[in-house]
This record gives sequence, structure tokens and C-alpha cells, in this order.
Amino acid sequence: MTSNENLRTCDKGHNYHKSRDCPTCPICEAERKPEDGFLSLLAAPARRALENNGVTSLKMLSTYSEKEVLKFHGMGPASIPKLKSALKEEGLSFKLRT
Repeated sequence: MTSNENLRTCDKGHNYHKSRDCPTCPICEAERKPEDGFLSLLAAPARRALENNGVTSLKMLSTYSEKEVLKFHGMGPASIPKLKSALKEEGLSFKLRT
């Protein structure tokens, strides 16, 4: 723990340290990470970015371009290859730019 980290307790009673204002409990996030499916391939911020935008299936993901997905808060470029691979396995791809 560094000196600028604060001890916090989430609504479920988990104690954790955070240095930023992010309200997300890392213990709760680990518990809700999917065990399979394309969302399980992603880090928590990227997974939340998709979920917060209603993207919970590959079919839904395929209606967006890479550029649109990268605009989601929490989504970074490191997630794009994982998403491309998952889409390809299902015979899908990102929407082409128009």
C-alpha cells in the first residue's frame, strides 16, 4: 500500500485500498467476471465499457466499428485484437466504417 491510498469498504462489506476516485471494488469485480464467453477475455474496465453500452453479445458487438468501440469510456486498444478474434471465431467482424 502506498501513502496516497485510502481504505474503502464497498456495499457488500469488502475492504480494499484505492488511490483514485474510482468507486469500483476490485473484489466485487473479480467475483462478477464471467468464466467464459468473449467478455471473460477482457479486463474489467473494457468489460464494463461494453456492458455499459449494452454490448453483451458478439452479434451486438458486430454492429459497431472498431472506432466506435474505442470511444467507449474504459475501452482501450489492447482489447481490440481479443474482440476481433472472438468475432472471427463466430464468423463475424466489426462493422466497416461508412
